[in-house]
Amino acid sequence: MEWMFAVEPWHWLVLGIVLMIVEMFIPTFASLWFGAAAIIVAALAWLLPISILWQVLIWLGLAVLLMIAWFKYIKPLSVDRTKAGLGGSVIIGETGMLIVKPQGNQLGRVRFSVPIVGADEWFCRTREQGVEVGDRVVVVDISGNELIVAPAKRLDDQVISHKA
Repeated sequence: MEWMFAVEPWHWLVLGIVLMIVEMFIPTFASLWFGAAAIIVAALAWLLPISILWQVLIWLGLAVLLMIAWFKYIKPLSVDRTKAGLGGSVIIGETGMLIVKPQGNQLGRVRFSVPIVGADEWFCRTREQGVEVGDRVVVVDISGNELIVAPAKRLDDQVISHKA
């Protein structure tokens, strides 16, 4: 039985481009590697006389190797391990800006310049009423998912008075 058409290198190139475009709409990082492998097979088929069977085997093998390399070696490099998985104690002592003033039972919000344990804004309460929106505050304790904050200047004064 003879093939109806021969697989040309440009067929692999088009397949690779289509699979990479599909990746933009289905972000799973699966079709990306099949697309990259197809583009590599297109280059190999252009340079070397390879049968269709070997082209398909090379394509599948490369796709699997690229996916394994992604999940085992490359993707772990993108995880921020600076504070991921650490306890809440890493938040204590961080300084942020009060963007919503806590009042009575209503929680306030504090924003940090750099995300702290995955978020740059946190709900907060204060133990004293002397804070206003825009004040710099320091995290002094944690209660559940809420931060207990104190004005940064007053905290510095307390530290100074304890040293004296």
